[in-house]
Amino acid sequence: MNCPFCNNTETKVVDSRETNEGKITRRRRECLKCEARFSTYEEVELLRLLVIKRSGAKVDYVRSKIETGVRKALEKRPVSEEKISKFIGEIEYEIRAKEKPEITSREIGKIILKKLRELDEVAYVRFASVYKSFANIESFKRELDTFDK
Repeated sequence: MNCPFCNNTETKVVDSRETNEGKITRRRRECLKCEARFSTYEEVELLRLLVIKRSGAKVDYVRSKIETGVRKALEKRPVSEEKISKFIGEIEYEIRAKEKPEITSREIGKIILKKLRELDEVAYVRFASVYKSFANIESFKRELDTFDK
């Protein structure tokens, strides 16, 4: 690990802690040259997961695509950055738990919708309006009516 201050390659771990319910390891490091301290975060990487799009095309899984959609849905909502990061980690954890080399974009969307509904109803409706491609106002109303049940 290179020091972000002096670019020295020799650092030592001063402290390690599990965060996000054990899914991420936070390490406090110290540079052996300039003695500056900094934190690094280590998490499991989804290795070579393919996403099957609606068209049938297969593309590599890219975390930032999920993150972009979730952040747009949660824009201007009272959800902290910490909760958003944890939320995205939970989505990835659920995808990993399926233990398959391929997953459909529809399955990913369902996971996100289920979790957004629990986190923030407005964000859920925002995401659903794009994901479910409501054809008209009636289909949108039907979705809203599910909250009364």
